[in-house]
This record gives sequence, structure tokens and C-alpha cells, in this order.
Amino acid sequence: MSQIKNKITLNLILLFNILAIIAAYFIQYVLGHQPCNLCLIERIPYIFSIIIILVCLFSQKFEKVFLIILSLTFFTATLLSFYHFGIEQGFIKESLVCDLNNPDNELTKEALLNQLKALPVSCKDVTFKIFGLSLATFNIFINLILSVITTKLFLTYEKNR
Repeated sequence: MSQIKNKITLNLILLFNILAIIAAYFIQYVLGHQPCNLCLIERIPYIFSIIIILVCLFSQKFEKVFLIILSLTFFTATLLSFYHFGIEQGFIKESLVCDLNNPDNELTKEALLNQLKALPVSCKDVTFKIFGLSLATFNIFINLILSVITTKLFLTYEKNR
């Protein structure tokens, strides 16, 4: 019975991650809010976890290994979101990660005009909020909860077999 509960939990996490990615693309392409580089990087753990969960659900082998990988993925995503939150709040200075789209090696007139037209989004500028909170703030809580859930699944794996 508990093994079924684990599968249901993994399916719910999978569904949530798919909805999170769809929401990110909806906000970007339908609502027109351009993400910063850290926002784009914060999507990677969601995509990676979707792949890991699908492999775990279809392979039936190495489930315990997949659970620890998921747990570490969500914990890393929590730290990344906290770093982004720190930049937004001014606690942490913007790094080169926030400036990946600006190649400074081209100094032609056309290249400079194209860079001025592009107007890259700074990691400290919040362009989209829900209930007054940035998406990086939501990511902290979401990824922390998902890392706790997957860690619990990992720690209770042997008992639930």
C-alpha cells in the first residue's frame, strides 16, 4: 500500500513540475514578462526532475537512487532561488550569471545598437509578482517543500517496500 502512495506522490510532483514549467512559459510568452538569466536557470531543476521522475516511474529500478537525486535537485534549486531572492533584495551583488546575454567583445556600431535595443532584464528587477512576492520567493518555498517530501520518500523507502 505504501509503495502505491510513493507512486502517487511522485506523480503529483511530476504534475506540479509540468504545471510550473507551463506557468513559466505562459508568464513569459503570453503575459510578456521577460525573465532574467537566473529565472531561466531556475527552470532547469524543474525540467531535470521531470526527466528523473519519468525514468523512475518507467524503469522500476534504482528508485532509491532516483529519490536521492530528486531530493538533491530540489535542495539545489532552493539554494539557487535563495541566491536569486538575495539579489532581488539587494543582500547579494549581481554576478556574471545575471549578465550572460551581453557579449562585450563586439564593438561595432550595429552590435552596440542591437544591445541597446535588447534591454536585458536585470536579476534584481522583479517584473512579475503574485500577492506581492516574486517568483524567486515562491521558488524558495516550493523547492524546499519538494526537497523535504523527496527526502522523506528516500528515508522511508525501505520501510515502504
